[in-house]
Amino acid sequence: MARVKGAMMTRKRRNKTLGLAKGYWGSKSKHFKMAKQQVMKSGVYAYVGRKQKKRDFRRLWITRINAGCKLNGMNYSGFIHGLKLAGINMNRKMLSETAIHDPVAFTALCEKVKAAETKAAV
Repeated sequence: MARVKGAMMTRKRRNKTLGLAKGYWGSKSKHFKMAKQQVMKSGVYAYVGRKQKKRDFRRLWITRINAGCKLNGMNYSGFIHGLKLAGINMNRKMLSETAIHDPVAFTALCEKVKAAETKAAV
């Protein structure tokens, strides 16, 4: 049986890794061994970053909602509690978009929330 040499597949695999490492600083983009390590580490950073992005956006939405609530004389936690009491089912992303782009509608939401809170307190 003929002997099979793996040069072509080895070169393809190395070039694939070096292609992923393109643009990295110094020898991390030139030398296979260092490029392989950095590509693996970059993959870990990317995985973690995808999880952190969700947290960061939620924090941003909450900050925007809080700013809108402050303009209407409320705080964030009271506003969210009042939404639940009023039976309004809106996610934080939509609430923050409303607070930014349609302050009149957000003020109307705040009024409904205040009414629901006073109704629940009685």
